[in-house]
Amino acid sequence: MRRQVTMVHDPALIENSPNGLLPKIGPEGREPWRAYARPFNAAEQRPRIAIIISGLGLSSAATEAAVQDMPSEVTLAFTPYASRLEAWISTSRAAGHEVMLSLPMEPMGFPASDPGPHTLLTSLSPVENLDRMEWALGRFTGYVGVVDFLGSRFTTNEQSLLPVLKALKDRGLMFVDSKSSSSSVAAQIAGSIDLPHAVNSRFIDDEASRSYIDRALDDLEKTARRNGSAVGIGYAYPVTLERVKSWAATLPQKGIVLAPVTALATRQAPRG
Repeated sequence: MRRQVTMVHDPALIENSPNGLLPKIGPEGREPWRAYARPFNAAEQRPRIAIIISGLGLSSAATEAAVQDMPSEVTLAFTPYASRLEAWISTSRAAGHEVMLSLPMEPMGFPASDPGPHTLLTSLSPVENLDRMEWALGRFTGYVGVVDFLGSRFTTNEQSLLPVLKALKDRGLMFVDSKSSSSSVAAQIAGSIDLPHAVNSRFIDDEASRSYIDRALDDLEKTARRNGSAVGIGYAYPVTLERVKSWAATLPQKGIVLAPVTALATRQAPRG
């Protein structure tokens, strides 16, 4: 069901900076991750599955398809390198989606695999990484938090990651660990500092084929039944959008609910 979420941003939840408008905790402790979340019944007892479609904004056609074709419970994550971001966020939120920032972080294959000029790197100081993150955070407003993009090395380095996650907490945001590395320490750190967080259970379209995606979605169902919740991350490939849309329609009869990722904040059991 389409259910428009709140305005693109609440003036009480932003502050001016050299990097643009940045999220902040507002009066009486109001946090952006709650203020911009898609409404969800907290008393819901059915297993929850959250789907994040990531890397949006660079392809207008793919982004438009994700915004319009995905169930509004699906969370949309946008790259900071895209243009027209505020317009995309406004359109997404009008369609009922909550949105996130895809935050570029250093992968194991860096620099052969390079997420761009503002990537957070283990070789940089905390001050430099925080400045890079603020550049990304200032690219648009109205998001509930960030999901790391290609962060398989950065998320395994506690010394580099801790200041970043502390800064996200101080701004009232949520963090989703894409679990690009099985050795990620992001969830452990987030838990230790009370940062609202979720962990990707699996990528759903590492192979962009109907059979692979269908198996991945079935696997998410099993995880949700076993643990109470699951998170899947995919990209706006036409086949991904088509399979997710068809699959989502079957969930009510299976006793599973599709949920925005904020509805899974700090609900998942710790795992390695």
